Amino acid sequence: MTKTEGQSFVLTIAGLRGGSGKTFASLGLTSFFVNDGKKVCPFKKGPDYIDAGWLAFAAGRHCYNLDTFMCSPQIVKDSFLYHSENFDISVIEGNRGLYDAIDVTGKTSTAEIAKLVDSPVIVCIDCTKCTLTIAAVVMGLINFDPELKLEGVILNRVAGKRHAEKLRASIEHYTDVKVVGAIPKIRDLDFPERHMGLIPTCESNQASLIIKKTEEVIKDNLDTHIVYEIASSGKNKENTVSPYKEIIISEKCEEKIRIGIIIDEAFQFYYPENIKILEYCGAELVKINTLTDDKIPENIHALYIGGGFPESFAKELSQNKTMRKSILSAAEKNLPVYAECGGLIYLGEEIILGDKHYEMCGFFPLKFSLSDKPQGHGYVDAVVCEKNPFFEKNLSLKGHEFRYSKIMDIDFNDNFDDIYFSYLLDRGVGITGRKDGITKKNTLASYLHLHALGSKQWAEGLIKAAEKFKKSLNNN
Repeated sequence: MTKTEGQSFVLTIAGLRGGSGKTFASLGLTSFFVNDGKKVCPFKKGPDYIDAGWLAFAAGRHCYNLDTFMCSPQIVKDSFLYHSENFDISVIEGNRGLYDAIDVTGKTSTAEIAKLVDSPVIVCIDCTKCTLTIAAVVMGLINFDPELKLEGVILNRVAGKRHAEKLRASIEHYTDVKVVGAIPKIRDLDFPERHMGLIPTCESNQASLIIKKTEEVIKDNLDTHIVYEIASSGKNKENTVSPYKEIIISEKCEEKIRIGIIIDEAFQFYYPENIKILEYCGAELVKINTLTDDKIPENIHALYIGGGFPESFAKELSQNKTMRKSILSAAEKNLPVYAECGGLIYLGEEIILGDKHYEMCGFFPLKFSLSDKPQGHGYVDAVVCEKNPFFEKNLSLKGHEFRYSKIMDIDFNDNFDDIYFSYLLDRGVGITGRKDGITKKNTLASYLHLHALGSKQWAEGLIKAAEKFKKSLNNN
């Protein structure tokens, strides 16, 4: 199949549930297409950072999230068309089950994303100890939403050749869906995992080898020609509208500002759109490494600390006293600081892991520990309930939270003279079960992760706070 000028092929890899093999298939196919000489733009349905990081690693370029809870459907569609322009093929990895969503309407499902961007779907099915029943499952998927372009099936964890042949015969007898391949049970290829799922690629010294082996399995067991043929049925010929345009016009920097952004092994959860929008608006981003740098630069006008795994690097973060002290000093001097999840932990007093206590920056009187179960996991609806450095009061925010950390040794009924909560949650857990966005001076930290294209005021708030801080320095 030859790609015509202006046309980008697209493929969505979905599953019946989490753990069905869609990440494996998405990574293997992405790597295969790249090594076949094609320009691949990867996408991840939903808010996940880690799967997106693996897809970006396999493709050799940014992976963008498509999420119709955090962003409007039109913004999601614009983002897809804009970022996939001039690529040969886009690979979208789904989330959970094909039709799973936050409610019975299914409007936030992988299926809805596929329909929104006119993408054909290949579904991965774990076939352990099943034969004809899988055909019934495929029929159910087809009939549940006839508008969905369900074009292919990947049979996963098949017991052998005979099992695969029975499955293929069953599906092809009852449906017109193509069986594009059958992946056997593989015991010697495990993705590195911990409490929040896959380990990020930056922490895995085996990432390249894992991707290579995954690609080999895909080449050996899937008909990649048919997969590419299915992808060619996606019709991406619509006019492209930048999802950044409206934000850039309204939030262009009045003067040159420098925003520090902490990016290292401990803090790496950033949507590329969040970084791009700040740069498009004219801000200079200064990367900071809390594990190796001595301190934050003195000539920055704001600090952005994303999420990550500070608990996995607690010892190293604690040992870098000069960095912690420089952040504490800057925050006390009213440097605007915006922090999410792992950044919130880092701004607290300490994190307790077992019988070990690790000092953090000490800006907020919060102590954290790690649970063996999620303490907050899912989408969040928040309303800005108090004046703060970045958002106007009564503004609605949509984001997500996913964390195992919990707060210890603090009485939230106490009245702290200079500390308050800026968010009231209609959905989600936050810091207290109802409140989030702990605020002091020009610092706001929360468990809430925001997407810049869905929360358009985020970039404007950070930039305006930085400009205001720079002007205060000039006046002094």
